[in-house]
Amino acid sequence: MKRTANATWNGGLKDGQGTFSVASGAIKGQKVSFRTRFEDAPGTNPEELIAAAHASCFSMALSGQLGEHGITAEEIETTCTITFENLTLIKSVLQTTVKARGADKAKVEEAAAAAKAGCPISKVLKLEIALELTIAT
Repeated sequence: MKRTANATWNGGLKDGQGTFSVASGAIKGQKVSFRTRFEDAPGTNPEELIAAAHASCFSMALSGQLGEHGITAEEIETTCTITFENLTLIKSVLQTTVKARGADKAKVEEAAAAAKAGCPISKVLKLEIALELTIAT
């Protein structure tokens, strides 16, 4: 399986701007600029997209790991915060709430640890990954 995205940049780093799209069409012509990346201008940036990818990937991996423990969650909600300092991604914090009525908390924690280590996005990120887990049973 291969996934594709493309990006175009026009102009200098600080005064230029660019767009990116993904092959599926789910994101088309999304604008990026120096200000959306390094300041707080409205718009997106690569780090925000990595956070979205990590939150999604981890939630799916956790669902799979829970299934291996005989648990089906009603809901897994993950917020990922990527810390970007000195042009380096240094930390990803996954804040996850699992709603699984009657689930054994130890099994949920074990599944979450396995998902954190085994999620494909976790594997590719070369940074500290922290997990803050809330279990609502």
